[in-house]
Amino acid sequence: MSDQHTPENESAPAEGHALPPEAQPDGAGEMLGGPSGDTAVKDPEQWVTGDEPMTGAQRSYLDTLAREAGEQIPADLTKAQASEHIDRLQQATGRGASD
Repeated sequence: MSDQHTPENESAPAEGHALPPEAQPDGAGEMLGGPSGDTAVKDPEQWVTGDEPMTGAQRSYLDTLAREAGEQIPADLTKAQASEHIDRLQQATGRGASD
């Protein structure tokens, strides 16, 4: 390994260490998977984009879950409504993360 002092290795923290907050770019101090849990989880009713049409991925997954559960669901759901149906159907079908 070289002892050269370059700007690239000057700004990089040592492995396992983080830069102090004042040395981090905007938003870089935010961590995922920390001990405080996922604080980004919101009730779908509080989503800013919750009343937009569901995404293609939601539609596809809902179709799969509904078929497995033997249900029919309207195709004109919002993102929030689709999320609530996905949560419910995951419980009904045993898919998704177990609590």
